[in-house]
Amino acid sequence: MVTNATDAVARTLSSIPFERGDVLLTTRADYVSNQVMYLSLARRFGVEVVRAPDLAEGGVDPDAAAALVKKRRPKLVSLTQMPSMSGVLQTVTPIAAACREEGVPLLVDACQTVGQLPLDVKKLDCDFLAAPGRKFLRGPRGTGFLYVSDRMLAQGAVPLFADLRGMDWLDGDKLRTQDTARRFETWELSYALVLGLGAAARYANALDGKLVVRRVRELAAELRRRLAEVRGVRVLDRGAWLGAIATFAVDGWEGEKLLQELRQRRINASIAYRSHARLDFADKDVPWALRFSPHYYNTEGEVGVVVGALEELQAKR
Repeated sequence: MVTNATDAVARTLSSIPFERGDVLLTTRADYVSNQVMYLSLARRFGVEVVRAPDLAEGGVDPDAAAALVKKRRPKLVSLTQMPSMSGVLQTVTPIAAACREEGVPLLVDACQTVGQLPLDVKKLDCDFLAAPGRKFLRGPRGTGFLYVSDRMLAQGAVPLFADLRGMDWLDGDKLRTQDTARRFETWELSYALVLGLGAAARYANALDGKLVVRRVRELAAELRRRLAEVRGVRVLDRGAWLGAIATFAVDGWEGEKLLQELRQRRINASIAYRSHARLDFADKDVPWALRFSPHYYNTEGEVGVVVGALEELQAKR
């Protein structure tokens, strides 16, 4: 149990014994908080951050990433499964296979996919998986979880700053590490929030995951198709497999002002700024993006409301 996905990623990074000259392999679309931590490792310990190239149609090039695993032998591969500023599902399987072959641990950030897509850590073949309780899982803010594989536990992976939840202090200066992944937890937890996360997880597991995937993708695709026809609106999502994050450039608006207009119409949306996605937004040549995240409980009628609102706002501009 952790407090959020970034917390889970931080505990994972602290369990890897990085040294000067080590390589951390990631993607151009990893979440900004993760990128900040990678660069902090580079600044403090001399770790080299290598980003695998993207496919022309969007998303990480899995073959190029797998080749970099074999060529550079990174200390860790860290991959965001679906970026927060794009609906593309990044391919994990070939990268995971290369990691297994080279004995390189793999961290998957499932922040935007847990609750939207069925997740199976065995199929992903990852060593760590970080996720929040909120977003598509619909659990309470302030919760999250970290999966740690048995092979990493057997290798002695433990966060640098464990507390009495993860380690026992024995005689003298001896320490004994907890056998399970609880070594990554801290003693203080909000048990009310943990119970809320458990309820959300049971609720999600009671649903047909395939139906959820189909429904959210249909709604997001409909949103992209219809908004692409609105004057001054450009769809930003690129990739072979797009999920339930739909992002758009809207001409003639400041992001916050547009968000206020939508909220006055009781439409939930968010703004992703260039500082959140320096590389991706530079490629797309946008300073910000309007983001919608339809879930299975949304309706086609609500998609129509969103389209109508943007048609109205663009007509007034």
